[in-house]
Amino acid sequence: MTKISGNVAPGFEGVREAFAANFSERGDVGAAFCVVRNGEVVVDLHGGLADRESGREWSAKTLANVWSTTKGVTAACFAILAERGGIDFDAPVARYWPEFAANSKQDVTVAMLLSHQAGLCGFRAPTVTAAFYDAEAAAAQLAAMEPFWEPGTQSGYHAITIGFLATALFRRAEGRTIKQFVEDELGHLGIHIGLPKGLGARAATMIAPPELSTANMVPEFTPAQAAALANPVIDPLLPNASAWRAAEIPSANGFATATGLARLYGVLAHDGMLDGRSLVSAEVLANATRERICGIDAVLNVPASWGCGFLRSSNGLYGPNEGAFGHSGWGGSFAFADPAAGIGMAYSMNRMGTDLMGDPRNVALINAVYELL
Repeated sequence: MTKISGNVAPGFEGVREAFAANFSERGDVGAAFCVVRNGEVVVDLHGGLADRESGREWSAKTLANVWSTTKGVTAACFAILAERGGIDFDAPVARYWPEFAANSKQDVTVAMLLSHQAGLCGFRAPTVTAAFYDAEAAAAQLAAMEPFWEPGTQSGYHAITIGFLATALFRRAEGRTIKQFVEDELGHLGIHIGLPKGLGARAATMIAPPELSTANMVPEFTPAQAAALANPVIDPLLPNASAWRAAEIPSANGFATATGLARLYGVLAHDGMLDGRSLVSAEVLANATRERICGIDAVLNVPASWGCGFLRSSNGLYGPNEGAFGHSGWGGSFAFADPAAGIGMAYSMNRMGTDLMGDPRNVALINAVYELL
């Protein structure tokens, strides 16, 4: 039986049972789960192995690569910047980044870019993973590119590229890259873009089943899907490589604890206050999280409702309340805020699953929490 460590507040004992069942019944190897309600931590659990080969246990400080759950952190950075008057969601990207206007993109707004409407979901020219490690060069290539569709007419998930575009825009507006901003403003929570030097011993080793490969799916893709999901095909074990850990890819290489993510979303769900200071006001957060586009996503081919970088809950993805928002990551991680319930919730793990939506581990944990409210 897997050892489960951590604490649950009275009344939340059923969440510990659901978390333990993720190991005994649903294949978890190492994982953590945290819930913050009205500013108080009510669930903070971890268990299993951070590294299966060495037997290193998952601790409260274990950092996992949370893949696209990183995008929610990036969205939060933009909301904070908007609160500080540093960026206008309705302004053209080209106001801050003139080169972005190339190929008739002069009217693409910040909100359109962050909600995956810009048509820059992948590279047109064949590329390799090594190109991801120069974020500024990747951003320049995308800024010069012709979109795959008319911006503003549909969403198409920018799986990797939104990270390069977002940090290039953010740096021009704020002065710091998203990686540096996160380190300065949120690093103390246990949230990082990439893995800071000296923290390698705290990183979980990712585990991926072979059926995750998308290589055999390429012939069935549209050009936009092929660019977004298969140029190049992403190796699910990349987070174990030093080059990936050193890079700045704020769409995919966030390393975080579940506790840190839940605390961040707990702030967004409650009063906007972090460590005694206002992070983001209710008015700005409402603008950042309101629906910018909804429909069948042209890359994911599933219904999606997008705010300014946040994935809005639909079909119960993040519990029963429609106002919930956050992001999920490849393989199973997730983090979200539910303002109606005053909840921030996050799950991180190393054994990647294969469900695009509705990973059974996620469903079990989310249901367990809401059943006890």
